[in-house]
Amino acid sequence: MNKIHFFGETPAELDPPVRGDKISGERYYSKEWMKAEWKHVFGKVWHVGGLVSELEEPGDWVSHNLGRDSFIMVLQEDGSIKAFYNACIHRGNRLVWSDLGAGDRITCSYHGWQFGNDGTLLRVQDEKDFPGGSPCGKAKLTEIKCDTWGGFIWFTMDLDAKPLLEWLVPYPELLASYQMEKMTRVLYMTAEIPCNWKIIRDNFNESYHLPTLHPELAPFIDDEYTDTVFEMYPNGHNRMVMKGCHPSQRLDLPDNMQPPLDDVLRMWDLDPKDFEGRATEARTAIQKAMRKLGPERGFHYFDTLTDSQLTDYHHCTFWPNFSLTMGPEGFQVLRSEPHPTDPEKCIFDHWYFMHEVKGRDMVETPLGQLPFEAAERQVVKFGETSLGFVADQDMSIAVGQQQGLHSAGYKGGMLTNQEKRIQRFHEMLNDACGIHGEIE
Repeated sequence: MNKIHFFGETPAELDPPVRGDKISGERYYSKEWMKAEWKHVFGKVWHVGGLVSELEEPGDWVSHNLGRDSFIMVLQEDGSIKAFYNACIHRGNRLVWSDLGAGDRITCSYHGWQFGNDGTLLRVQDEKDFPGGSPCGKAKLTEIKCDTWGGFIWFTMDLDAKPLLEWLVPYPELLASYQMEKMTRVLYMTAEIPCNWKIIRDNFNESYHLPTLHPELAPFIDDEYTDTVFEMYPNGHNRMVMKGCHPSQRLDLPDNMQPPLDDVLRMWDLDPKDFEGRATEARTAIQKAMRKLGPERGFHYFDTLTDSQLTDYHHCTFWPNFSLTMGPEGFQVLRSEPHPTDPEKCIFDHWYFMHEVKGRDMVETPLGQLPFEAAERQVVKFGETSLGFVADQDMSIAVGQQQGLHSAGYKGGMLTNQEKRIQRFHEMLNDACGIHGEIE
């Protein structure tokens, strides 16, 4: 399964046909679409609610808000994790308001009802005043399915959902060698973006925008589509793999040495002068140097990675709204979730995870150098605080696209074959919601 199929070699089962459904503009701003997606998509899939590392002792909990709802995940005495709706069963008051907490009970601030960590109601005010007798020990918070993988805590509102590991196929096998569960989140940012959540998904479901939007990546990421992996899995997940440490073949002179590729060569004790006029050969040389020097420099996990995983960018999208960009030093999370009330806004999460390397106190992240330590959550205002140079470029276009999709001049999209993952994403969305064409 870890074999990389470059363009032209992709098996037919990983390159399914698409129908060519019209991608209407209204799906990006219609409240009817928003309601249908919540019921038929977000209510059916598995979501990331937090990190396993955030729960250290029984009674520790993490919460996550999704749309208009909220959820609590609590560590149990036996080491398992239970998840509940973050709503008191008495009168619906939200129980917790912070991201993290701990204790042997969850107490409602309205009437003081107390719930144990397993969700059981333990104490109520005036318990003799209930017509059916005391509900203590009988009533429970509304529980939902919960499981873990990759260092993440996952939950789903669908009690009939497939087990998590089945739903994640093929990622548990594809990504096992990265040892994600051993990494630390060093970048933890959240922002409200003035665009529909699907605009961000569309952007991360293609690389067609790289030459125009991210030209600074061309000297060390090959964005040539004919040598890029595009794989689509039956359950809606998909993967794109782009060669790293390799100049773009779109460049007029791709074998000319340019920064930052020369710096990467020096990092691994290679002389950039040896690759003048043949920069496209640097990738293989860097892989060999990483194999040789990695363990002695503290990168012991390099032994578990394939050559491609040592240098390339494996962009993995989980249906419908969660993406991981895997690299040799760490991985990036890019998630867009629906706004609670406005279809023309969304919640965007940008995280970065890295392995601990002995003696390394500062690490390079999408936001520049940061201390190697578990980051605290930053809720930032879009346009005032950077989400990272590349992410800022993506979000700036997303805002303009949201405006343009209202135009009568937009007729439903005209996609290249390399944007096929976008087409399939919307066709799966149509099928899930039972909607084809525009909502009247």
